[in-house]
Amino acid sequence: MDLGHTGARVVVTGAGANIGRGIAHVFAREGARVLVVDIDGVQADAVAREASELGAKDALALSIDLTTDGAGHHVVARTLEAWGGIDVLVNNAGWSRPGWFTEQTDRALWHRTVDLNLLAAVDCTQAALVPMQEARRGAVVFLSSDAAFGAVRQGIYGSTKAALISLARTVARENGRYGIRSNVVAPGIVLPPDDAGVGEHSVWAGGKDSLYSPDQVDSIVRTQALRRLTTPEDIGNAVAWVASETAARQVTGQVVAVGGGSSMP
Repeated sequence: MDLGHTGARVVVTGAGANIGRGIAHVFAREGARVLVVDIDGVQADAVAREASELGAKDALALSIDLTTDGAGHHVVARTLEAWGGIDVLVNNAGWSRPGWFTEQTDRALWHRTVDLNLLAAVDCTQAALVPMQEARRGAVVFLSSDAAFGAVRQGIYGSTKAALISLARTVARENGRYGIRSNVVAPGIVLPPDDAGVGEHSVWAGGKDSLYSPDQVDSIVRTQALRRLTTPEDIGNAVAWVASETAARQVTGQVVAVGGGSSMP
């Protein structure tokens, strides 16, 4: 099925590595125009080049810290300047430092996680809704996580990801009258491909084992119904589907879990 993304104007935040990179790749293969947004300019440029090679109608990179004041406005302004509008916003940017809840008492850690995982999505969405309302169409996709439903050593991260679900549903209810849809994709564990860079700002900068040991990964996979690792492209395919006015025209306010059955919300 043609998802109808040819020429679509798509913004993907946190697109410099792993899940965001996979999402950008999928939209590129669909022939969309993709703005790759990431704090790491080198990674953003690399993914934009990859998107062009994969068939994107246009691919641009924007290096920006989404926790700074007005960042969402700058992201949307760049899209409007380049393409005159925005059809899809994918709020993927996020960060995590796993730890036991009783030990993570540093308020600065909480503020950093909330600023990037939640408030950056708030900022970008508020900015994107203005031109979407004027156009009376658009799709917003929020990247949540299995951790939103409760996970060991993910208290801060999971809290922010649960908040995104509530936010997405508020956006859906308030903006459906403008033809705007808002949905959530909730990945399970997704490891970056071995052949892909992640950049110094990524949670994966220290290597895969810095977050999950091989034994931990195997343990997580054994709890999944499908018992296989989820790839960045798996997430990208789900995002492209739920953002499609052709395939998901009547889908809004929903949570699509993509983790092989690791969660079933």
